[in-house]
Amino acid sequence: MRFACLWFYRLLSLSSFSLSLSLPLTYSPLSASVCSQSKLLPGSCDFESSTCGYTPDTHFRSWTLNKDGRFVTVDSTSEGEGVLLSPVLDQEDWSCLRLVYQITGAGGLEVLLRSEGKGFDRPLWSSQAPSDSWVISSMDLPNTTEPYRVAIDGSPGELQGSSVAIFEIHISPGYCLECNFEETHLCGYRNQWNTNVNWYIGGGVAVQSDLPSDNTYSNKIGHFMYVDSIYAKTFKEVAKLVSPMTTVPMSGCLGFQYQRGEKPGNRFSVYTRDQLGQYQEVWNAASENQTNWVADPSEWIPVQVDVKAPYPVQVVFEVAFNSQRGGRVKVDDITFSSEFCSADTEPTFDPSIANCDFESGLCHYTQDTNLGSAWKRVAVKPNLFRNGDHTTGAGGPGARFSYVSRLVSPLLPGNMKYCLRAHYSLRGFSQTEQALVVYLQHQSSKKQEKVWTQGERSKGIWIANDITFQTTQPSKLLFVSICRSFWDCGSVALDDISLSLGDCELKAGLSLSVPGHCDFEAGLCGYTQDKRGDAGDWMWRRGSTPTSYTGPRGDHTTGLGYYMYMEASPMMPGQGVRLRSRALRGSHLPKCLRFFYHMYGSGVGELRVHLARDGEDTLLWKRAGEQSVAWLRAVVEYHSDYQHQIVFEATRGSSVRSDIAIDDIVFENGPCKGDSQQRTTQNIA
Repeated sequence: MRFACLWFYRLLSLSSFSLSLSLPLTYSPLSASVCSQSKLLPGSCDFESSTCGYTPDTHFRSWTLNKDGRFVTVDSTSEGEGVLLSPVLDQEDWSCLRLVYQITGAGGLEVLLRSEGKGFDRPLWSSQAPSDSWVISSMDLPNTTEPYRVAIDGSPGELQGSSVAIFEIHISPGYCLECNFEETHLCGYRNQWNTNVNWYIGGGVAVQSDLPSDNTYSNKIGHFMYVDSIYAKTFKEVAKLVSPMTTVPMSGCLGFQYQRGEKPGNRFSVYTRDQLGQYQEVWNAASENQTNWVADPSEWIPVQVDVKAPYPVQVVFEVAFNSQRGGRVKVDDITFSSEFCSADTEPTFDPSIANCDFESGLCHYTQDTNLGSAWKRVAVKPNLFRNGDHTTGAGGPGARFSYVSRLVSPLLPGNMKYCLRAHYSLRGFSQTEQALVVYLQHQSSKKQEKVWTQGERSKGIWIANDITFQTTQPSKLLFVSICRSFWDCGSVALDDISLSLGDCELKAGLSLSVPGHCDFEAGLCGYTQDKRGDAGDWMWRRGSTPTSYTGPRGDHTTGLGYYMYMEASPMMPGQGVRLRSRALRGSHLPKCLRFFYHMYGSGVGELRVHLARDGEDTLLWKRAGEQSVAWLRAVVEYHSDYQHQIVFEATRGSSVRSDIAIDDIVFENGPCKGDSQQRTTQNIA
């Protein structure tokens, strides 16, 4: 046990420290001078005189403990990243890690979970935002029965003077949303500043005489948060108390205690807010039994409300006043449980029931042939006029060759927002406005609501389309293709349909991927050009390559995005280019590498994948000569006990029609599942 308030005072002792909680000026050391004891779990460290069992990963640079203690740092005086490993943690319940850090100049900081039972570290959080002061970030550590270590990866940039520093690591029981406001960092909660009305800290030694006792300790020494209408100047003043953004989806029971004054001149509500800033109300005081707080305004009222957020969110406590006589609202003891409050609450819907790659049939989709013929599952050998499927390049998409066809999804629950991604390819349509349309068919009325229509030709390539839609009642998705006459008809193909909860734009910005993952949509993801023997570079490109009759017409991810390729025209036969991943952790466990490659052209050379360690390459996989006009999937299972890198090496063939491309690199914990015909297995000691 230790006093949690000492953490805050030690922060203030640093001359360079300037942590802003966005709280009103009435928040002073006086209001925090009486501190509660808060249990800190193993893995917590203040770096006063030691690293508390944190050790460097010997395969990377070491972190340096400041000579006066207080923090550890890794800087730009030498190249490479530094990885700091926690002691082995054995915590079966959820816990919250709060990290006090600073990125100076340029660089990045990443926190990962390392389990001996997994071949890759699991990313929890990352930041590349520099600051001129210490910053606090929170991240939830999941419950697990398997011991693990926290890996902290600091990568200072090349800019002179760049550094990454960690001041304190604070691990406490429970979710990061939970707070009793007894610790002076307020669990990362912040007041969203308003000129007039704001949330304040109540309680402590120096308190106003008319403020009540807190709920945690039932005395005036404990702390709570409150907002008062006496500061309101205009009609409908709003005060917001905002939690830190969670790092995991939050579905379960949110609890808190509140008091509301006798005067009903306010509206008290609780919302979730996603990373796009979209609000969803989960509770408001008008739904409570009003007689409780009117009869005894000093009594704390417990609230429990179910939250279903299958993505990270903030919780926002909002009070709106209509005058200076709007009263006062207090909040204390915020809790969260992964179990829903009510046994009658339906579990969160699993949208993967609507996923389908058509490799083994139509999955849970059905045909509606009342107005036309059925979609057909076909296998097409790729050629200049037809694609293979999108999943592997050689499988079976759902294809339509008729006047009217309808493909019907499983039933989706109502009152939910969804993100639909589907890949499609069109050929031969003279008019495309009805070549492919997606409808919602409501269960009760059978009414159809159009949610998307194809407006442009797909140029015979696979194009991914993301569609955000909302259901007001249980509904099914309909994929419909219509052509008005024989002369208008062409072929339309669907593949790799996936459904998730939430806004598509939200989903696109959330992913924290395993080191080495890359779809090249936002850059090279840490991959670097390997100049050893290179005659050129891998090129980052979208669209077709400059040389005709070689290279892809679009990327594999969306058809309209980016990929990496070797431009053969300025190179001589036998010359090559090498692309090297960032360092990957060694493990005795199998690893699975999947990627897509494109090798089309009469003079195509070779594509190799190497495992690089200690300056030596070991061949894992290779292909030579023209393979297909379509993107093909490669699956490589390998073992490596030591830290290593993966190198993609492309070699020019006999002519300029020798462009080679790669896209959508994925690393997974092995062994590789399925894909027995495409899989290559290598064991590296």
